[in-house]
Amino acid sequence: MVTMMNMKTPFVSLAVFFAMALTFSACEKVPVSDEPEENPYQPMELTTKSAEFVEKGNSFAFEFLDKIDAAAAGDYIVSPLSMQFLLGMILDGTYGDTAAEIASVLGYGAGEVDAVNEFCLSMLKQLPELDKKTTLSIANALVVNQDYRLNDSYIEETGRYYQAEVTNMNFGDSEESAAKINQWASDHTQGIVTRIIEKTSKDILAYLLNALYFKGTWVTKFDAALTAQSVFTLEDGKTSEVMMMNQVARLPYLETQAFQAVQMPYGNGAYSMTVLLPKNGKKVSDVTAALKSTPWKTLMGSMGSAEVNLWFPKYETKFGIKLNDILIAMGMPLAFDEMRADFSKMSPDALCLSFVRQDAAIKVDEEGTEAAAVSSAGVFVTDAGQSSQVLFRADHPFIYVISEAGSGAVLFAGRFGNEQSE
Repeated sequence: MVTMMNMKTPFVSLAVFFAMALTFSACEKVPVSDEPEENPYQPMELTTKSAEFVEKGNSFAFEFLDKIDAAAAGDYIVSPLSMQFLLGMILDGTYGDTAAEIASVLGYGAGEVDAVNEFCLSMLKQLPELDKKTTLSIANALVVNQDYRLNDSYIEETGRYYQAEVTNMNFGDSEESAAKINQWASDHTQGIVTRIIEKTSKDILAYLLNALYFKGTWVTKFDAALTAQSVFTLEDGKTSEVMMMNQVARLPYLETQAFQAVQMPYGNGAYSMTVLLPKNGKKVSDVTAALKSTPWKTLMGSMGSAEVNLWFPKYETKFGIKLNDILIAMGMPLAFDEMRADFSKMSPDALCLSFVRQDAAIKVDEEGTEAAAVSSAGVFVTDAGQSSQVLFRADHPFIYVISEAGSGAVLFAGRFGNEQSE
């Protein structure tokens, strides 16, 4: 179920991903801090393989964004980077075709789990250190049902590469355990995302969590005295009103047949928000389609510099969405299939994914941007739904099969519905 608080800003939502995660595409043309000697921008140190993973991760990001755009009924905010961390931890718990599907959805090849882990660890260590004027924090956690256990090797791996903290809880005490999980989310997003789960379930082996928090100050701030109420036109032609900020500044700029793009840097330029505004006759969906077909690095490299009279809404958006269907459509159905999923690398008690969801929020004003996301997943236990007594009452039509025990060969099969055939 999708829940959100709309501020009627359909084009702005596209920029959220860049605000949170795109240090990878930081362009040489963006302005730098006014105190470079105190806060110089140093590009991330990445191996050749990790640099390739950045591009693959961006491909995942825009595919993910396109699916969200189609599913959301209004404004949204998501963090593809947060979802990458969560899926990376899930990947570490899988084998075989289940692992291959998840790796493929993320844009990686089968068998590259170790390289993916090294890449995620590099992101985890380096991203928060790129800009002293920008706050970026990443946290991961495994909350485990006290009645079950995770494999020691899985705990060690997620601890080493994702710095995931492990907590055991009594999921039978649903309200208390849910409150603790929600408190973790709040603590690691500075109170922006405060509720991600209604209750815990004894059928869940573990909840996997990632929290991503971002707070950046514009290099060129907006003058609050210039902010005024303005008309905003929706895609269907209807209008609403927003508080519109304004400034004139020289910024990285690009114009294509589908959209205009402007980049607003934070702090020392390590992070920026890129806004992609559909042209007349185009929609947000046209922009997301274009992003899927054009490498992000190519797009950023095409940006020039222009003096921009920038009008930009001051807004807040909250959004939450269950991602099962989206991830299945992207190519990882096995992870949700209780008959075929292989999570034995995580735990002998792990069955399949129960859910994957993301909850996020953003606030944009004259000073800058504050945004956060929590990605979560629940893993079913193998005996989920079982009880000590089973009732079987064959009082309605049924199918029957007669088979050979050793080979499983079926000798006869039929249906009984108490309807005599001629």
